[in-house]
Parts: sequence; C-alpha cells; structure tokens
Amino acid sequence: MPRPFAQPAAPPGTLRFSVLGPLTVHRDDRALPLGPLKQRVVLATLLGSANSPVSVDALTDAVWQEEPPRTARKNLQVYVSALRALLADDDQDRPRLTHTGGGYVLRVAEDELDLLRFRSLVRAAEGQGQGPRPAARLLRQALDLWQGPPLGDDLRQSPRLAEEAERLELRHLTAYESWAEAELELGGAPAVAEGLRDLVERHPLRERLRSAWMRALSASGRQAEALAAYDDYRQLLARELGLEPGGAMAARYRMILAGDARTGAGTAARPTTVLPPDLVDFTGLGEELRHLVDLLEDDGAGRIVLLSGPAGSGKTTLAVRAAHLLGDRFADGRLCVSLRDADGRTRSLSTVLAELGERTGQVGLSGPEAWREWLAEHRVLVILDDVPDERAVRPLLPCGGRGRVLLTARGQLGGLAPVHRVSVPPLGTAESVQLLARLVGQGRVRADREAALRIVGACGGSPLAVRVSGMRLAVLRHVPLREFADRLADPAGALDELTSGDVSVRRWLADGWEALPEEWGRDAGRLAAGTGEGPFGLTEAAEALGCDERHAVRVVEALIDAGMVTSPCGEVTAHAAQYELPHLIRMYARGSGFGTPVPACG
Repeated sequence: MPRPFAQPAAPPGTLRFSVLGPLTVHRDDRALPLGPLKQRVVLATLLGSANSPVSVDALTDAVWQEEPPRTARKNLQVYVSALRALLADDDQDRPRLTHTGGGYVLRVAEDELDLLRFRSLVRAAEGQGQGPRPAARLLRQALDLWQGPPLGDDLRQSPRLAEEAERLELRHLTAYESWAEAELELGGAPAVAEGLRDLVERHPLRERLRSAWMRALSASGRQAEALAAYDDYRQLLARELGLEPGGAMAARYRMILAGDARTGAGTAARPTTVLPPDLVDFTGLGEELRHLVDLLEDDGAGRIVLLSGPAGSGKTTLAVRAAHLLGDRFADGRLCVSLRDADGRTRSLSTVLAELGERTGQVGLSGPEAWREWLAEHRVLVILDDVPDERAVRPLLPCGGRGRVLLTARGQLGGLAPVHRVSVPPLGTAESVQLLARLVGQGRVRADREAALRIVGACGGSPLAVRVSGMRLAVLRHVPLREFADRLADPAGALDELTSGDVSVRRWLADGWEALPEEWGRDAGRLAAGTGEGPFGLTEAAEALGCDERHAVRVVEALIDAGMVTSPCGEVTAHAAQYELPHLIRMYARGSGFGTPVPACG
C-alpha cells in the first residue's frame, strides 16, 4: 500500500493527495476509498489542475474515451457529489471542491499534494545562484516523493490522463538528471552510477542521462564500463536514427578515453554556472545546434559566436541548450547575462559588469579591462543575451585567451569582427506541429491535425508564438483547436490571442520595434504595407518605399542588419535576391499603423 508522502506533523484529519505513483488519498494514516474507475479519473483530472478550474468538457473528455453517453453531465455530477462527501473537511466557508463557471475547482494546499510539493522543490533547486549542495538536497527531496509510475496503470486508460502521466514522467526524468549532475559536482559518483542504470535502460536515447551515467562510471573508477556505455549509445543512435552522438557526448568520450582528471567530479574548483533551465520540450533547430556546439568546442574557431534572428525565433533557447550540452568543455563554468532590462531598455555597461563580477566572484570589477583579463584566464562560456547593438557589447568581448562568448541578437551586429555568425531560421511545419503537440497533447493534435497546421501556419515558424499558442491551449482545454485557429486567422486580433499569462508576443515584438531608429521602423512599416505575404524583390521594395532601387537596396540591407528583414542564403546580386519580412513582424507593423504612407524617400 503506497504511503502518504513525508511531511511534518499535521493537525488530525489532514488530507494527503498523491499522484506521483498510484492515485491515493489519506486522511491521517488511513487510505480513503476512492470509488469506481470513472470517479477516480475525475479526481485525478482535478488534481492535475489543482486550484484551477477544469471545465465539464475536459472532465467528459477524460472520463469517456469514446462518444460520451447522453447522461454524461449527470454522471459527472454524481461523481463530484461523491468526491465532495469523501473529501469534506471542517472548513465550510471554503469547501474543497466547488463549481465555478462551467467547471470545477479542487482546492489543495502545497503540503497536501505531492505534485505541488515536487514542483516547488524543483523550482527552488533551479533558483538563480543555487549551488550544487543545496540543489542536490532539494532535488533529492523532490525525487523521494515519487512512489512509482504516476497515476498507476488503471487511470492511464484515459488518453488525457495518459498524456498527463507522460508529462509527469518527463519532469521526473529531468529532475533526476539535474540531481545526478549536482551530486557529481559533490563527488557522489558511486551513488549516481547505480541510480542511473535502470533509467538509462528505460530511456536509452536520452543523451543527458547517458552522459551523466558515463561521467559517474568514470569517476567511480569504471572507465571500461563508461566507454562501453558510449559505444552502445553510438550504435543505437546510428541504428535507430541514423545519427552520430552530439558534440558534448563525443567530448565526454574523449575525456574518459584520455583519463581526464575532471571526470572525477568534486576534486576540481567549483565552476561558476548560472544558466536558465534547459527546456524539456526543445524542438527543431538540430542542424544549427550541432553547428553551434562544434564552433564552441573547436579551439581554433574563434572566441565569439553570434546567434541572430527575429524576435521570438528561439535564439536564447538555442544558446542555453548549447551551454547545457557543453558543461564538460568549460571547466570554469557557464553563465547567461541579458543586455536589456525587463522593459527592453539597454542596460548600462556598469550594471552589466557588476552582474558579471558578482556571478564570477569578481565583485567590484574595475572596468572592462579587468573583465577581459578574467575572461582570458578562465575556460568559461558566457552568453550575452539580447544584444541591442555593437556599442553595448564591444567592451565585454575577449581579445584572446580561454574564454568564449556566445551572443544573441536580432540584428547582425555588422560592426563586430571577427565573429562567427549563425542565423536562426524559422521552425519548419513538422517541427512546429511537434512542439504544439508536446504542449497541448498528442491526442488533441491528432484529433484535428488540419487545425493544428493552421495554428502553426499563423505563427509563421516562430517558436515563441507556437509555444505561447500551446501554453494558452493547455489552459483553455475546452477551446477546440479549430476555434483557436479561426481566431489567429483574423489579422486584427491574432496578436492579442498570442498571449499566455505574462508572456506576450505583441510585447516581445514591440520591444524590438521600439529599439529601432525611427526611420528604420518607418521603412519596415512601409514594406509591410506595400508588399504581399512571402518573398519580394527589389523592384517591389522600391515601389513600397517610394524611392529608386539604389536607395531601396540601402534600406533593405539596413533592415537585414537590424534583423527586421531576412535575406536568401548563397551569393546573388541585390536585383536578383528575394527578401522577406517575417510573418509576425509584418502582422505587428500592419496592426500597429506603421504602414501609413509617407512622402517618398530620396
């Protein structure tokens, strides 16, 4: 019998809910009878969205796999009534299970539901500046809450709950990987090596998991097993996917083969690592990621790499993913610092230097020279995110030495040299649908793939827009994909729909637009108003701008440099080239009145 998850002593009558294993509810130490399967499906669905409304349609979808009976609504009322009676407590002013706006809300405190406690502990472990010791402790507490596969086998008969269980298992796996990496930093390799064996067998293609296992085996003196683990992975990857291991895995293999002392974690100086969390549902951009990792690994490739692309194209996500993969190549750490504040304004050089100094233990840096000296002496990867222009970043760049800097910017930063430039392309249709499915559920996308294609088409290949759509639909479970696709098809309201909580595509675009020189914003607006959706040539650009083609070339190329217009790959003349305004930029410009005609330029 699963036990209620460990918590401090609580008043008599306290309820404990558990979904990280078989679904159970305990009052004190007594397990409550949860009733028939459909009633338990209702309870599990409500717990999956604890403290948030769950619509009747969503509950119906979870309970009945096929066409629901005509009595479905009445049956749900019976199940809810039985659950109310089962979970009744003394607080009559705030009943646990209430009806609200066409759905139901189950009120649960963090210390009453293992899932809420798990999320809280993982967030605390990922907190900015958290060192390996507190992170390992918090993650271990989070992992100890698990008592088996989430929700048990019987409840997974519901496709909705099966998807929820799959998401929970992925969170568990990610937390375990983070714990293993933190524990390795503390010298706990033997425990990690044993703990990861079963997980690697169950998830053989999970690169981060296998890399941690190889590191743990090597640090435990089991180099032959670590090398065999890599060889098994290499053969499996080639057989199943036709791919070679990524750069980070290959680097791990070379380190183990060479007997690098750094594989014995805990003996070296603690690195400075302050990165945003790696997205579990990272999708697409595989070729760009491999190229980026190769550039950063290659000691002869230069010290500065620039990722460029329009707002919302996934530059920061790609940079952070590469930094997580390259942890073993940068013994002195990895960190990420934004060059804009929360309102999109350029941060002062002194503010950025103060943050860099604090994060690297060099509090009170005397100026850019001191920072560059530190950077030259340390094997560190620094992400300078959302660079507004060359002046904001030039004093922070290395002139040589061991450090690497990875820049992300909307523009090309043409005044910087030498820099390796990697353009971040839009997501393809298949990748966009895959990302949407990871957020809203595979079943929901399979049920209306045509609507899913319309949604991602309206997002124009922007990972940010697809992610916001998925986040919004994950909350609005009652909204059919077809209806949301219709909303996005309306140019007047599409950007208003691309908002979820405090994440807004419109605000993201506005920040980038406001940072442009006034004349560039005006010219981009005129191109949006005067050219059709899709590529356009120089003649069309000149007509939209009201000027000759010679001047139009300068305008278009300035907008390419600013990241507002994309250009073709390969060498072609300006007159033969095809240019394009990214879909969301075009939509924003038209919807915000930037396309108003003005007198022709000179």
